Amino acid sequence: MTSNFRPTLALAVLMAAGPVLAAGPAFAQAAKVREHSVASGKQVRLVMVPNLKKDCSLGPQPELKVTSPPKNGALIQRAGKVKTPATYRCPNADANVQALFYESKAGFTGTDEVTVEIKGTDGNVSTQTIKLTVGPAGSKEGPKDAPKDGAKKDTTDL
Repeated sequence: MTSNFRPTLALAVLMAAGPVLAAGPAFAQAAKVREHSVASGKQVRLVMVPNLKKDCSLGPQPELKVTSPPKNGALIQRAGKVKTPATYRCPNADANVQALFYESKAGFTGTDEVTVEIKGTDGNVSTQTIKLTVGPAGSKEGPKDAPKDGAKKDTTDL
């Protein structure tokens, strides 16, 4: 009697767990969520990705794909060249970058959100969701998790 019960129970458990097991890798690639404040009508850089590999050699140009655009603003994508800061993992390296900027509709205040997939030089794809708090013109700007060292991260320049 117990020998018939256990295989049936085991099969039922596997069938119930199947979708969870199959979705396992999707959980490992959960989107990173960031919060950012911006003044209404001002452009602010949300993402900047260099073409540097982990060993600091140059790789292919990173790719940015907007999967969920903002409802109350516009995105501008730019490519450029920068010299990485001395505190970066590859200090003072010349790199090509892809950057994504946000600008709210004129006079808009409230919240907005952007989701972007980033394909780095290693071929890995990560997802970032950026929750934006848009304040009146002249309000304090920047990422809520910004470093306190006084370095300005938000600019229309790359």
